[in-house]
Amino acid sequence: MEPSEIRQLIEAGFDAAVVKVESDDNTHYGALVIATEFAGKRPLARHQMVYKCLGTLVGNELHALSITALTPEEWREQSGESG
Repeated sequence: MEPSEIRQLIEAGFDAAVVKVESDDNTHYGALVIATEFAGKRPLARHQMVYKCLGTLVGNELHALSITALTPEEWREQSGESG
């Protein structure tokens, strides 16, 4: 499965998320999801929101997905951006 396909599925599940999906082998994926919908949610709930976008692909076509799920504010703090 191509990273772009996964990105599109995740983007469709959020209002205005920034989504980046990377893979070196199209088997193991890393996803960065930045969305306002994560505000006030614990990490597990955030991951569940992302998994919901992917539906039955998780555990079938999609075996290994590492998720970083942040709010825009958390992303700015983590990346050292201001404003």
